[in-house]
Amino acid sequence: MRFEFFVALRYLKAKRQQAFISVISLLSVLGVALGVAALIIVLGVMNGFSENLRDKILGLNAHIVIGSHTGSIEDYDLLSGKLEEIPGVLGATPFIYSEVMLSNPAGVKGVVMRGIDPQGATRVLDLDREMVHGSVLDLNEDKEFPGIIIGQELASRLGISPASTVNIMAPSGERSAAGFTPKIQTFEVRGIFRTGMYEYDTSFAYIAIPDAQNTLGFQRDSVSGMEVRIQDVNQAHLLSERIAERLGGFPFFVRNWKEMNENLFAALELEKIAMGVILAMIILVGSFSIITALVMLVMEKSKDIAIMMSMGTTRTMIRNIFILLGLMIGALGTTLGFAAGLGGCYLLENYRFIQLPADVYFMDHLPVLLHTSDLLIIAVAAMILCFLATIYPARKASSVNPAEALKHE
Repeated sequence: MRFEFFVALRYLKAKRQQAFISVISLLSVLGVALGVAALIIVLGVMNGFSENLRDKILGLNAHIVIGSHTGSIEDYDLLSGKLEEIPGVLGATPFIYSEVMLSNPAGVKGVVMRGIDPQGATRVLDLDREMVHGSVLDLNEDKEFPGIIIGQELASRLGISPASTVNIMAPSGERSAAGFTPKIQTFEVRGIFRTGMYEYDTSFAYIAIPDAQNTLGFQRDSVSGMEVRIQDVNQAHLLSERIAERLGGFPFFVRNWKEMNENLFAALELEKIAMGVILAMIILVGSFSIITALVMLVMEKSKDIAIMMSMGTTRTMIRNIFILLGLMIGALGTTLGFAAGLGGCYLLENYRFIQLPADVYFMDHLPVLLHTSDLLIIAVAAMILCFLATIYPARKASSVNPAEALKHE
């Protein structure tokens, strides 16, 4: 065992004559532990919130969307096969997108209507997992009226139930002598979904592609674009570049989920950083307590320091003793903080004792997700702050004059 480490460990364990210093050291440990635990729990909750929000968004939206500057894409079956040949692509499906008016005797509501291939959509979208009534495949049923799937909030607002009918007024009308006549078609509600996101549950509706082509005036072999699901959502930017190269550019354009929700996730990331900086101040307060404890220890042990220096201990070794002592306090506080933080995250995730109103938020509990990179950053940041807190006391200890300290002995 090195001399510096041996002495630092003795000072950490020794029963000091001044109990006040021991109290300050204990508060230093608790301050660092509290800051580390708070950082772990808050960042875990914010990561869980972002991940949950991302999953909700990607549940009804594809990872990558391909469109055309001409307004429509033809021969989409051939294009779908070409996309699925790209490594990392799990599936591709066509879609038609338009804004329409949905009405029934209870009222009228503007919605985003999307035409989908029920078979292909199950490989690209998670819509079937969000269904409360019915199934996406029910859109293929051959009945008197074509089928439609709507959100639960929209169904509640207009008093719509499964098997009831609604009218869709599409913008693709016809001009006549009396002016522009919008096209109105009746649909039967085959399913109701609930994502927990109010904007989606009140504004989205799904129908089969042939019905969308007929209602919106699309040609039988044309759609608005293609939706693509990939294996790793974090590689969306790289895969979108590969897809763009494969398609050869104009008239196609490719956008991934990060680009389409850039502002939202940038705001969440900024909020995460801001919360991290604010909570790091707690660790900083704990590190200031380390300065106080070490300075008072230097004052108490000045005679011991003078004796060690008179026996041949160098000033560098004295400085290292107090640096090691401060790092021991910081390491103890960081360890306790990790134990408390990880324990708190485990309780939040498994026992869910903090409940959220499901009608306000799109989740009923605080989600927790811990990233190894965040834990490493917290540990390194805590130890750096604790190290910086030891510099002044260590320099003060190494500057003790042995003759001055022992002249009254």
